[in-house]
Amino acid sequence: MRAGSPRLLREINDRAAIEALLRNGPLTRSELEGLIGLSKPATAQLLTRLEDADTVVRNGLRGGGRGPRAQLWSVNGALAHIAAVDLTPETVDIAIADISGAVLTEYKAPMPVKHGVLEAFVSAVGKACGQAGLSADQLLHVVVGCPGAVNPANGELAYAPHLPGWSNFDMPGQLREQLATSVSVENDVNLVALEEMVAGRATKVSDFVVIWPADLVGAAVVVNGSLLRGASGGAGEIDGLMIPDRAAADTDTDRSGGTFGELLSNTSICKLARAHGLAARNGHGAVRKALAAGPAGREFMADLAKRIATGVASVVAVLDPELILLSGDIAQAGGTTLNDLVAAELRQLVVPRTPIQLALVTGKPVRSGALHSALAFAREEVFGLPAATTAPFRGPVVAGSPR
Repeated sequence: MRAGSPRLLREINDRAAIEALLRNGPLTRSELEGLIGLSKPATAQLLTRLEDADTVVRNGLRGGGRGPRAQLWSVNGALAHIAAVDLTPETVDIAIADISGAVLTEYKAPMPVKHGVLEAFVSAVGKACGQAGLSADQLLHVVVGCPGAVNPANGELAYAPHLPGWSNFDMPGQLREQLATSVSVENDVNLVALEEMVAGRATKVSDFVVIWPADLVGAAVVVNGSLLRGASGGAGEIDGLMIPDRAAADTDTDRSGGTFGELLSNTSICKLARAHGLAARNGHGAVRKALAAGPAGREFMADLAKRIATGVASVVAVLDPELILLSGDIAQAGGTTLNDLVAAELRQLVVPRTPIQLALVTGKPVRSGALHSALAFAREEVFGLPAATTAPFRGPVVAGSPR
């Protein structure tokens, strides 16, 4: 414990206790005492102080063993609420949570193709909030993950031709105005990288890249533990990267190739699958069929790995990261088979022997990353906890709220 005024010391200890409760969930007084290193009387006084301030609440009893059951304490989740949103061209997927991280409700809705997207989005957030007994203006912060990247100079969404209704206006600013609360907009793969840093394979890695090898190819670059966004927000936007098509099968395409995104589009992957005698409706379906076919699907998997590795090679050659993580439906469908084939191809293309692994976080990684980003913001605002204690990098620029 460092020297300082009694008030400063109390503030330091209070923050340490709040952080311990946020990280570990409900704790008994003795458990909290052990985590923050205070005496029994000091911890009891701290809990009384925080309870009087409505910062912590009693949360049941912990039984077991002999003797009386112990009182559990937790952070008062009702102090603030946040929204985490995964926005795609087809849908909006929303989670509403309190500041403790408890998800109160989930809501998913279709999105219009082009016209009325802003209205549909605001309506969906309003319905999600209604399910949680809130209104949108009661949210402390909203984080939206979407394909593309927001230009920090004007708030416009770039690198997102597949989201035409969201172009040519200040996206965070408009959402802030419509929702009457603080809003951040972040690239979806960047949020996957955040989730991998919090709860995935990159918890102990300082320099890594997440690759999303699917329709709308994307990447997130983390250098020295911080997300690299670039001058215009476009770092990692590799969908338009020109690469040759090294697949062995004849698909009647220009052998000089095309963009990374074109070669990994659902249409292109299904065409490659047909060249190998496999019929599928989309890319991850083709991968699943190839795996189910056993040796008969191996050549298709090898060709797909060549396309993925060719694009990844450019990233590795420039950045030489500690780790490459493959994420998204196609990577997960291909599993270790596709991962190992990509790794073998990459070793033939570049000198750095960068390890390649499957991303650990599956299910809803974009929304989960948005949730962690929103919680980091809220906990800094409410408790004064540095964002670094709850998330590895600071959240994106917040419209109308200087950071």
